[in-house]
Amino acid sequence: MIIREAVAADLPAILALLAEDRRGAVEDSDPADPQVLTAFTTITEDPRERLLVVEEDGRIVGTAQLSLLPGLSNGGRPRAQIEAVRIASDRRGAGLGAALIAFCIAEARRHGCWVVQLTSNATRTDARRFYERQGFSASHTGFKLVLD
Repeated sequence: MIIREAVAADLPAILALLAEDRRGAVEDSDPADPQVLTAFTTITEDPRERLLVVEEDGRIVGTAQLSLLPGLSNGGRPRAQIEAVRIASDRRGAGLGAALIAFCIAEARRHGCWVVQLTSNATRTDARRFYERQGFSASHTGFKLVLD
């Protein structure tokens, strides 16, 4: 198992992982869609973004996006945001998610972040327990306004 930066050839597998979760599935998640390609390029070319994949025996079995966010609080130190964490349904429970989160935390430390944060759907009790096992605490209430 290796964790690495995503490359363009990984995009179909990343989209398939995102589509496994009906909450994240989007009908137009076509790797040839210009908007999807633009988003992928924007993420992968931004030095504050890390689009990561977990590769196992040549297969992409996990993904996450790590964003390094500048801010003025805490002495101007950045914070890290982890999003779009997915592990292939047939590989959950094998420690891949824990390894991916540990990788993200190590990257955040390497970049001088003072905190790592993430959100998870309130209905995902298994995910909540997973994140708590990784050392996260439910410390804030999140709000969302869907624009479409």
